[in-house]
Amino acid sequence: MRRKITEWLSIQRVKDPGKMVLSVIILFNVVLLLVAALVISSLSVDGTERMGFVEAAFCTVMMILDAGCIQFVVADIGQSGVLIVLACLAVVIIGMITFTGSLIGYVTNYISNFIENANEGKHKVRVSDHVVILNWNTRASEILNDFLFSEKKQKIMVLVNGRKEEIRKEIEERIADTVARQNRLVEQRYRHLPFFARVMAIRKNRFRRNLTVVVREGDVFSTKQLQDISLERARSIIILGNDINNTLCRYEHRERVETSGRGNSQTIKTLMQVADITSAEDSAADQKIIVEITDDWTWELVRKIIRSKQVEGRCDIVPVRVNQVLGQILSQFCLMPELNSTYEELFSNRGAEFYSIPQEVGNFPSYAKQYLANHRRAIPLTVMEHGGKHYCYYVAECDEDLARTTTDPVPSEFKVALDRDYWMEHKSIVILGHNSKCRDIMQGFRSFCAEWDRDGDPIVDIMVIDDRKSLERMDYYRDYPFVTATVAADVYDEKTVCDAIEKFVATYDHDTSILILSDDSVLNEDIDANALSSLIYVQEIIDRKMREPGFDPGSIDVIVEIIDPKHHDIVNKYSVNNVVISNRYISKMIAQIGEVDALFDFYSDILSYDEEGGDSKEVYIKKVGQYFREVPGPCTAEQLIRAVFEASVDASLPEEEREPVLVLGYVRPSGKRVIFGGDQSQIRVHLQPEDKLILFASH
Repeated sequence: MRRKITEWLSIQRVKDPGKMVLSVIILFNVVLLLVAALVISSLSVDGTERMGFVEAAFCTVMMILDAGCIQFVVADIGQSGVLIVLACLAVVIIGMITFTGSLIGYVTNYISNFIENANEGKHKVRVSDHVVILNWNTRASEILNDFLFSEKKQKIMVLVNGRKEEIRKEIEERIADTVARQNRLVEQRYRHLPFFARVMAIRKNRFRRNLTVVVREGDVFSTKQLQDISLERARSIIILGNDINNTLCRYEHRERVETSGRGNSQTIKTLMQVADITSAEDSAADQKIIVEITDDWTWELVRKIIRSKQVEGRCDIVPVRVNQVLGQILSQFCLMPELNSTYEELFSNRGAEFYSIPQEVGNFPSYAKQYLANHRRAIPLTVMEHGGKHYCYYVAECDEDLARTTTDPVPSEFKVALDRDYWMEHKSIVILGHNSKCRDIMQGFRSFCAEWDRDGDPIVDIMVIDDRKSLERMDYYRDYPFVTATVAADVYDEKTVCDAIEKFVATYDHDTSILILSDDSVLNEDIDANALSSLIYVQEIIDRKMREPGFDPGSIDVIVEIIDPKHHDIVNKYSVNNVVISNRYISKMIAQIGEVDALFDFYSDILSYDEEGGDSKEVYIKKVGQYFREVPGPCTAEQLIRAVFEASVDASLPEEEREPVLVLGYVRPSGKRVIFGGDQSQIRVHLQPEDKLILFASH
């Protein structure tokens, strides 16, 4: 028996020492109370207050809590016996140590442990309809930042393997910066008002933080820790890929770079664990799992997981191929730089944006014609199938605009004549540097050439300037016939770089785009360094060109890719209209897909040029003076949208040429961009030949 008790005590001491200490404290004080009560009641003598056992026990407790209560037992120290006085003093002293002191110490330690466990993420958070982010990388803070612009309050749980305090600080700085910037814009908007009216307007329209973000540190593969953040009740789960930049050890960094293209096993393990939880019957319905993918190996395994684990109506897995999307975006920006500012609005939660609703519309041109006749606050774009349902896609400023109808007749007398022989202009492109998206960028150009090359005449000429090692890794771009020149030079070869660019620009008499890539495989301290150095070279070339008579500043577009948003202000101090924060585009897409996953197929379609004979839709930028036979006169956005649509589906055209074209807005040569959101009848439009239309079309 003694051995069993000893073993049990030993196990409890190791298993839960806190409970064992509390039990000993309680047991000892109960024994002290009983013994003291027995002694006090038995030592009472004639001449003192007589008390029974229960009363003695009460007085014992009172003496322990307050030593002054000893007078209840010893009324007159001169007439009381020595034993009763010593017994009372012993009870007070021992009770202060074993009861008051031990209990306070235990409670204090319990509170400290409670706070520590909460900070370490050991308590379950009971929450629902929230967003969960697993892992952390350079795109994560941008995802959170975009949720700031959501129309409803958002609850976001972040679970990371380490660096919790560093990540929490990064989030707070990013959100605080955005809130401050937006409030400065609000103040500028109302600065013309009188003082009191300005104060009231600013207070009413002040940008407010609507995010509740909780960062927890733990194991993203642990079922318990995933359930502790209520993963089974989440609205969306975002699984982010690993960063290769976040290390101070160059040897570890080199190893990460070498293995980054082979596959991401952490993403696979995380997805398998998440899919098991979300596919269970007791999980919430219509949960979306958005998973970042940067390599082919991970892509193939994710597809297999989707086939075996995805449960319709419960667990919807949406894979986002990060490098492919960014490569396609960068290639489109080189060909049509104005798309950068256009996508900045359409992909965000600000201003006009893309919307989708489940809808069977039959013949889309007929539906669009009828819709445009009764609606003037939204633009119908196309119909696509997703998850066995048909969705109609629109551009509007808010959900309510999709359903708002008008009884006023839309003016129909305004007509336009489209140039049916319109063809995209030839483009020359200089690419400086490299990153992990080079092959995807080239694939974007390849698809564009397959669609727009006419009679074997290439529509794109590209020169790549990069260090020799990177050129060798790409086999000097021999697989891409539109790359007409490569120059081996690193960022320190200023003369070689500048001479090559100036010679290439002088070779062609059409517009040139210069794409400066930021290497995403360098250490954090070197992020964007080479891109900023290349920008200085390009700026000097442009400055020299500006001094030449007859030089058109609009003939050279500079597109600078940066990874760290903190460098945005640095780049903007140069004459660069197109600063591409590549991570921001992915983050905006992920944030929107987390709300409506049907947008994923739509984004995939518009961001990839269709091969010849394909049926995808894209957003195009086309010059007004070339797209129309005659520049339209002054009109409203309402009239322009409907006139171009009617001209594109004209019944007199062959049926195969009746492809709906929707005007989304226009861009001035100065860079001013207008997207038709809100009441189209109130937007005045006066196009000039050099303006460019933003069109949604198949060609």
